[in-house]
Amino acid sequence: TWAFRKAAETAWRVLQLGGSELDAVERGCGQCEIDQCDGSVGYGGSPDESGETTLDAMIMDGNTMEVGAVADLRHVKNAIGVARKVIEYTKHTLLVGESASLFAVRMGFPYEDLTTQKSLSVYSKWLNQSCQPNYWKNVVPDSSKSCGPYKRPEKVTYKEEQTISQRSVHNHDTIGMVVIGGSGTVASGTSTNGAVHKIPGRVGDSPIAGAGSYADSTAGGAAATGDGDIMMRFLPSYQAVEYMRMGTDPAVACQKVISRIQKYAPKFFGAVICANTTGSYGAACNKIPGFTQFHFMVSSPLLSQPTEQVVDCI
Repeated sequence: TWAFRKAAETAWRVLQLGGSELDAVERGCGQCEIDQCDGSVGYGGSPDESGETTLDAMIMDGNTMEVGAVADLRHVKNAIGVARKVIEYTKHTLLVGESASLFAVRMGFPYEDLTTQKSLSVYSKWLNQSCQPNYWKNVVPDSSKSCGPYKRPEKVTYKEEQTISQRSVHNHDTIGMVVIGGSGTVASGTSTNGAVHKIPGRVGDSPIAGAGSYADSTAGGAAATGDGDIMMRFLPSYQAVEYMRMGTDPAVACQKVISRIQKYAPKFFGAVICANTTGSYGAACNKIPGFTQFHFMVSSPLLSQPTEQVVDCI
């Protein structure tokens, strides 16, 4: 948790030095990218099926409702920094892939390799285990036993896929951050290198506004982490902010969002953090084997330093 603590410290320091809420989110998440928070954020983590690390990030301004996001970003380490430039220098919201990297280079970011010895060894170990686990289904050859290239079978017999959430418990995660300024201004952001062994081109919830995070200075902010392929279908961050707008307590807003997803995917891995404009906050997570509590960091004027909070999953 030291890296996540450091990210919270960095964001808090930015605010104390007079930086904006958006600056705090950018620098806090950016600190995680540099420190490769638990291998799930930044360079050198979560290689895809071709062994490449690609990044997803977004940042949202709750005053203007502007969003900047990048997905499948390659060869550029500071994904959330590039997302911020999308707000500042374009009329767009989301840039993807190689083109997002070209944009980043124009904006002055260095073009560099995101692969490390560690990500290479994760990749080669996976290849040696016949590419297990992976994200294919209903293909030939059988994806549970062999590496591809896969194609669709001549005659399709769909077997009901049971989601093995176990594989995703510790294989990917995100930094998500919500910053509430002194005047109640809200900003939020996320950064991740996505699901390990993902199919190239896969984009999860992190860079999608309302899914990975959401900020609205008239209500509050939220951010999500976990199995993005499932969670993004429910726009949990948007939903949580709407609950808070109706006056729901942040912890309860988070719980309601998690229980909505549970109806469809009881075994999903995921958590949501929520904060409203008065500075109240909370979080919730879905209880599965190996994941019964969720830890998150909080900095506030009432706390002398960033403090780890824990919630029991529901």
